[in-house]
Order: sequence, then structure tokens, then C-alpha cells
Amino acid sequence: MRGSTACHGQSTQRYGGNTSCVSVDIGSDSPIIFDLGTGLRYLSCSEDDSAAPKPFVGACLLTHLHWDHLQGLPFFKSLLHSDTVIDIYGPRQPDGESLCDAFITKICPPTFPICINEFAATINFHEIGDDDFAIGETKVMSRFVPHTGPTLGFRVTANNTTVTYLSDHQQPAGDFALTTGARQLCQNTDLLIHDSQFTPAEFATKSNWGHSTLEFAMWVAETTSAKRLALFHHDPSRSDDALDVIAGRLAGIAQNRGFQVFAAADEMSVKVSAVVS
Repeated sequence: MRGSTACHGQSTQRYGGNTSCVSVDIGSDSPIIFDLGTGLRYLSCSEDDSAAPKPFVGACLLTHLHWDHLQGLPFFKSLLHSDTVIDIYGPRQPDGESLCDAFITKICPPTFPICINEFAATINFHEIGDDDFAIGETKVMSRFVPHTGPTLGFRVTANNTTVTYLSDHQQPAGDFALTTGARQLCQNTDLLIHDSQFTPAEFATKSNWGHSTLEFAMWVAETTSAKRLALFHHDPSRSDDALDVIAGRLAGIAQNRGFQVFAAADEMSVKVSAVVS
């Protein structure tokens, strides 16, 4: 749930220090994963680390190619099983480089012992942009959103329930505003998982780093009538105690504005259902 880099220490134990990775259990459909950060490793881990890898069949909706959103993939134990099949949907690159080639050049010697295409698993790459498509019975909306480099946000709909994921989202300088694509992703969603890395004071010196303030995340949720907001992509320097204070303060404000807010944490499980008003 941390942004930019994984972090470990006593001050981050409760909310956790893994980078962006969220698993969505659709039920009858295969699982969908948002991003491939360091949390991905724990999706295939067991208490017995010597146990044989288990196959995984599912899809990943990848927001962008920054390292903190990819670095869990080569440590995903299920890649060692030949029955594993992962479909990765990620942003088209402006320079013409294929998504597959981008992974091959990032996960290979000398920065990793083997190339990504040497694992036993089958990895299929799908290049997307402003698209609407289906994974099984699940409807997916992808839209480019402001960040540093081509970056997507996602909205998944299944069983009349929607989850929106904007892990990295550049807050505009000056007045709050949303692009058309970002608004489409967020409007009336049941759960909005949104970048909330900075305080306003931090944003003042990091306004072009590609991220949002907690206040902007709150504004996005309120202005798009989201039902619940998960504060996400916590700054790696933010302590658990500081997050407690922030989440407590914002929860009260959100309640008065008609939605709920909480701070996302490692291994947190959230049941999402459509809210009928």
C-alpha cells in the first residue's frame, strides 16, 4: 500500500510497507490483480516456503511501468509452475516499444538473474489505452490518467458492483479538477482506491511528482459520489501513527459528506457490494 518504494520498520508494521498490489476476488471469474508490486509475492506464499509452487490463472490490470508497480512479479512463486497463465493488461507506450519488450528489458540480467520469459509460466501481454473490455464476465474500463509517463486507471464491474483503482494520479496545480477519463472511472463507484501520498505541505515542494494529496483524494470521492474511499499509495515516510491520525480525521469529515473513508493496509480484506439508496 506504500508508494514509490517498499519500506520496513517498526513505524510501518501495522499498515505495511509493500508497494502497490491489490487482489480482487470476483467469485466465479478468475482473480484480477491491480499492479504487480512487492505485495504480489504474498499471494503465492505459504507458511512452508519449501512447498512446491501452485498454479495461478488470472489477470493483472497494470497502471504503468514504474518499478514499484512491477518489482513483485519475478518473486511471484506461481511463475515457477507451468500451468500458471497470467494475462497482463497495461498501457500502450508512446515510443512504439511493446509491453512485452518493456518487461523483457526490465526483468533480465544483470538486474535480475534470469529473463522474465525464462519462467515456466505463460505470460500474455495486452496493450490498452482508453478502452472498455471484458475479462470473463467482469467489465473493465481503462482510461489514461495524469502521472509521469503513460498511466492508466481502472474501473471493474461485476455483480452490479464497481471498484475503481487510481494508484498514481497527478493532482493539478491550483484548483482541483478531473480529466474526463478520471471522472468516468470514479463516478458513483462503490469503492475508490486512490493515490493519497502527500499532505498539502509536502505537495508544495513535490507538485510535479505525479501524485495526489489526501485532500484531493477526498475531493475526488465527494465530487464523483463514490461510496467509499480507500486512501492508498501512502508515502514511505508516513508512520502508522500518523496514518491513524489522518484516517481518523478524514473519516469524520467524510461521514458528514456522505461517504466513508479508511486507510488501506497490507493484507486488509474489504467486502464490496453495491449500495442501494
